[in-house]
Amino acid sequence: MRRWQPALMLAPYALGLVALVLLPAAVTLALAFTDYDLIRPPAWIGLGNLRMLADDPVFRIALTNSLGFAVVAVPLRLLVALGLALLLHRRTALVGAARTTAALPTAVPEIAYGLLWLWLFNPLYGPINQALRLGGGNGLTVLGRTPPQWLTDAVDARAAIVVMSVFTVGEAFIILLAARRSLPSQVYELAAIEDATAWDVFRRVTLPLLAPVLGLLLLRDMVASLSVSFVPALVVTDGGPPPYATTYLSLFVYRNAFEYLRYGYAAAATLVMLALTAAAVTVQWRLVRRAQRVYGL
Repeated sequence: MRRWQPALMLAPYALGLVALVLLPAAVTLALAFTDYDLIRPPAWIGLGNLRMLADDPVFRIALTNSLGFAVVAVPLRLLVALGLALLLHRRTALVGAARTTAALPTAVPEIAYGLLWLWLFNPLYGPINQALRLGGGNGLTVLGRTPPQWLTDAVDARAAIVVMSVFTVGEAFIILLAARRSLPSQVYELAAIEDATAWDVFRRVTLPLLAPVLGLLLLRDMVASLSVSFVPALVVTDGGPPPYATTYLSLFVYRNAFEYLRYGYAAAATLVMLALTAAAVTVQWRLVRRAQRVYGL
């Protein structure tokens, strides 16, 4: 192979990286320090947008919502993906159909997925609340409580967004399934000879061996958590119920940029999202490296 051939093969990727990632990032960085409404030319205001963000109560609500979603949804998604991978890693009857079912929601277009859950969460005739009312009376659940008001109560609406995210674990499930199937069978045979319990096998064998994969998935999902809540919050709850119960940073940026035409302000909020992502990834990476040293991986 000639020396120029690898560069030629990488050229389309490099072109796409520059045109679709680096150039928009540079433009966003520049506009974050301007007053720009997509109509008039950008006007330099320095740190003005960042100061306005610090005083904006809606931004503080969106920031709190995003951090809360990441803290709750990311570990829960990983636990569900790990549980499915451990449950379905053996070849048994119908396991192929079960694996397809677990991965299928991730392949559904986001808008269609959001509209489906909008029907499921309907408080009057949605299947979820209908099922919760079984065994109850006067529209109450079997425990005598009112079913969750997924679209009108702030806490229930945030829970709805988390529930929606939990079902889209297809990628993490497939990765963990492949990682589990690649683990050496000899260590499990040795654990069986020593009469180790299932919990001991999981805690002392499976979890340490899967720790590097789980660490990378944790980093990826933490980065993605700032954007995966956008479509559910827009389609299902429209950022509400008031006041801004499910307005996350991604929806905050979208509305300021394309509904209020405050593009410079939205670009500054995007920089804050980037800084939060970098900080979270740095902390988690250090934790992963520390775990690798502890387990000798």
